[in-house]
Amino acid sequence: MGSKHTFRFGVQCGGEHDAASWTELARKVEGLGYSTLYMPDHFIDTVLAPVPALAMAAAVTTELNVAALVYDNDYKHPAILAKETATIDVLSGGRTELGIGAGWMQVDYDALGIPYDSPGVRIARLEEALEVIKGCFSGEQFSYSGSHYTITDYLPIPAPTQRRVPILIGGGAPKILGLAGRTADIVGINPNLRVGAITEDAARSASGEETAKKIEWIRAGAGDRFDDIELQIRYFVHAITDDRQGFADMMAPMFGATAPEMLGSGAALFGTIPEIIDTLQERRETWGVTYVVVGNDFCEAFAPVVDALVGT
Repeated sequence: MGSKHTFRFGVQCGGEHDAASWTELARKVEGLGYSTLYMPDHFIDTVLAPVPALAMAAAVTTELNVAALVYDNDYKHPAILAKETATIDVLSGGRTELGIGAGWMQVDYDALGIPYDSPGVRIARLEEALEVIKGCFSGEQFSYSGSHYTITDYLPIPAPTQRRVPILIGGGAPKILGLAGRTADIVGINPNLRVGAITEDAARSASGEETAKKIEWIRAGAGDRFDDIELQIRYFVHAITDDRQGFADMMAPMFGATAPEMLGSGAALFGTIPEIIDTLQERRETWGVTYVVVGNDFCEAFAPVVDALVGT
């Protein structure tokens, strides 16, 4: 299949930080050649709120993009999120993406008393939210009337610096990936989190076979625009190791998988630096994935891969 896109790389950053350590991390991510600093959007077990932290990361860097991976649409009105994103885009000189999803992590909803609607309702609400966000990014007065949102003669300011802020949608099931194919510029291929938590079922849904199915769901939604979409994977299991098989044997029971399934998993990336480079190049040819994201605990060890592949 291949891809017309070149490789680029992101780091999803978490953990507890003060101003000095957060500034240092943002500059390190930029200096190592990564395209984007990402943050999660959760309330349980996530320390920093993404909007102010992303704004600070943009302020102390010069080329690094900043974005959430991904905002939960149910936590904030889409017009408010669009205004915050446009503001960061203006103040950073056009260095944002807007990552957004329908929401999945039930413990957040339960803790905050937010109704945890069915996946179909959450995805329908996200679809309307995307219409609102695109209207806000236009910089022109608009109205919108849907089942979930109503906008009346709203003039959104500021308009983003970028003519088109890239929209990233992540998911792991047919309906959300079909929507992503129809509407997104970047699609994140994720485990299926339909039960609202990370489980062995979610891990199994990241197998190579299931990943290939997800790409077909994206293609079905995208139609003729599929080749323009940038496909992304956030690798949750990653390691530099001289014993790739031994690592697979060790990790497989933790995920209810076999060693061969771990080796082919769309959520796992491990081996020597040359082995990882070969794996990513192979997955570009078979899956078309060129946008690779790792955790901040791995970004330094992974830097030789970035150096070898970025822009190719």
